[in-house]
Amino acid sequence: MARATWVDLLDPDRAELEGHLPKTLQQSAIDRLLAAAEHDDEPRPTLQTHGDYVFGVFLVAVAVPEEDRVFYQEIDVVLTREFLLTVRKTPPGEEPYDIGPVRTICPEGEEPESGMILYHLVDDVAERYLNLIDAVNDEIDELEDNVEKWANEKVRQRLSDLRHDLLHIRRTLAPTRDAVRRIVDGRLELEAGVEAFPRGVELHFADAYDKLLRASEGLELSRDLVASARDYHQSKISNDQNEVMKKLTAIASILLVPTFIVGLYGQNFKHIPELHWSFGYWWSWGWILASTAFQLVYFRRKGWI
Repeated sequence: MARATWVDLLDPDRAELEGHLPKTLQQSAIDRLLAAAEHDDEPRPTLQTHGDYVFGVFLVAVAVPEEDRVFYQEIDVVLTREFLLTVRKTPPGEEPYDIGPVRTICPEGEEPESGMILYHLVDDVAERYLNLIDAVNDEIDELEDNVEKWANEKVRQRLSDLRHDLLHIRRTLAPTRDAVRRIVDGRLELEAGVEAFPRGVELHFADAYDKLLRASEGLELSRDLVASARDYHQSKISNDQNEVMKKLTAIASILLVPTFIVGLYGQNFKHIPELHWSFGYWWSWGWILASTAFQLVYFRRKGWI
């Protein structure tokens, strides 16, 4: 198996980058390698062949459960049959992608062929996506456990954040999966129709593709879980409103009967039978108290108050 040279750079400047690049690298690829890792202008993960080299961009979504957020780390690659360059970019205010696990598998000076190094890198990215889905599901479980406890505004905000994060993860995971699928299918060719990766390396990439596929399926499940939590929250709000309406209806009914009695005896007529009774005042009060007590007992048994 042919050995390859692996150069890893972290936030390089133009001079450092051009000192390691193949001479045939296109200017657009150099500009992409030098572009800062901005959250507002994240590139689309891809793998493309240009003449005698492969250019690729990968994004890794990283969950920060303590702060309920997700940020993205960028790794750009330039690959030939004997050479691999990785350029890691530090997101603003965050940590860059940790190349350590891949370096453990491919120690410096003992690197296998470039395609196998890239496989180990992609496999690590796929593992991180699987871990990310687990972290997101933990966040959804926390939300479901606290729907009854948290204020409605907090629940709505958390649902909105999770939905936004899932959509953003999907926009990076799907093209990453598609790019790896192109390797597995043998659709990446260098100049003169030569495949960019030997068949043995392509078979290894199938393992990474399977992990990305599982991550995509897990992402769809996470979206369903968020939708279920949203529906439950909406039904809870509706039930709370129904309980409020029951209480308001009971109060209105309790006040309605005494109001009717007072209105009945407050009519301006001389020949009201109870008008000249010595106990007429207490008679009306008796009806008010009896009807109110009856309604209180009735609504209490119904659970409305």
